[in-house]
Amino acid sequence: MKILAIDIGGTAIKYGVVDGNYNVCEFYEIPSEAKLGGEHLMLKVLSIVGTYYGSVDCVGISTAGQVNSKEGRIIFANESIPHYTGTEIKKMITDKFDIPVVVENDVNSAATAEAVFGSGKGTSDFLCLTYGTGVGGAVWLDGKLYTGHDFSAGEFGHIVTHTGGMRCNCGNNGCYEMYASTSALVRMVKDGTGKELTGREIFEPQNFHNTAIRAIIDNWIDEIVGGLSTLIFIFNPAVIILGGGIMNEDYIISEIDKRIHTKDIRSFKSVKIKRAMLKNRAGMLGAAYLAKKNFESRQKN
Repeated sequence: MKILAIDIGGTAIKYGVVDGNYNVCEFYEIPSEAKLGGEHLMLKVLSIVGTYYGSVDCVGISTAGQVNSKEGRIIFANESIPHYTGTEIKKMITDKFDIPVVVENDVNSAATAEAVFGSGKGTSDFLCLTYGTGVGGAVWLDGKLYTGHDFSAGEFGHIVTHTGGMRCNCGNNGCYEMYASTSALVRMVKDGTGKELTGREIFEPQNFHNTAIRAIIDNWIDEIVGGLSTLIFIFNPAVIILGGGIMNEDYIISEIDKRIHTKDIRSFKSVKIKRAMLKNRAGMLGAAYLAKKNFESRQKN
């Protein structure tokens, strides 16, 4: 069996062929040029599907934005992908190609992959958060993905941690991702030191050991822990899985783990903090898994 897996992000589209045992046989990455809008983005996706049509059995798509996974439709996307809201991804593909298609939110796809293959394997209840331009989230409960009443559960980046705080692109003020995302750290370092550094550059030795930058990093980690604390009180998860490129920094994971476990509350003592294992292929693998399950279900019926 061959599955075409596509992971649509604001910066890049990652795609390739995954076999029936979830081995990635081909992997490519191209710029998404998301600022040009949803229509432009879908032209790229349709071109990818067209290239593989006839050589794969099904298509799994992981994408930024809130997704109605039953209909394969974007129900909300912010301005990082203009005019993406309402895009009927599944219909656009199946109208052109006779092939089964599954569409899921990117963090939900990543959480699915972590549950089956990665840091959540063997765990029936966990939360998954990814830190980057914003903060994405997913909820895994009783061994399955929880998407809520209308597919919008797990929007952890938009819990309000600072009432009356900075304006978020969701329209609210004081959202978690305005203070705890990688973008927030980059902004804080620039505001505090005048240095324009990427998330990766901030942790290079000459910057990481700068006293002013280290203080900013530590305050930023407090912001991360503050949001996680709220989620622990609500969900009492066994595991919290943290993803995004910034979480490859050992200092961040160890500090979060230490600060969570110093709290003298049972749910904080028992929760395990883990780094996501599957990194930039998590979305693809999760989409491939969901596409294969859908394909097998169709075959039975």
